[in-house]
Amino acid sequence: MSLNATSETAIFERIVLPSDPGLSEQAARSTVAMQFGPEDRKRMQVLADKAKQGKLSPDEEQEVENYERVGHYLAILQSKARVGLKSATDAHS
Repeated sequence: MSLNATSETAIFERIVLPSDPGLSEQAARSTVAMQFGPEDRKRMQVLADKAKQGKLSPDEEQEVENYERVGHYLAILQSKARVGLKSATDAHS
């Protein structure tokens, strides 16, 4: 396996993205609606501003990486949910 294939994200994708939709319509709609809350969005903006200035501490760099990773995982879940919703819509057509 390549390094990419063994990353946290690659492993997570193999669990979440198999062809079986696996989510009820209600769960899929809830997943699509998930987003970072106001406090997290505010914190991400503060970190982005500091990053542009080159002033992130090592702890803040790790925090940015954590937000990025969680954001990527959320995007993967939402992608699966959208595929499930599209399949459900196509089945009803």
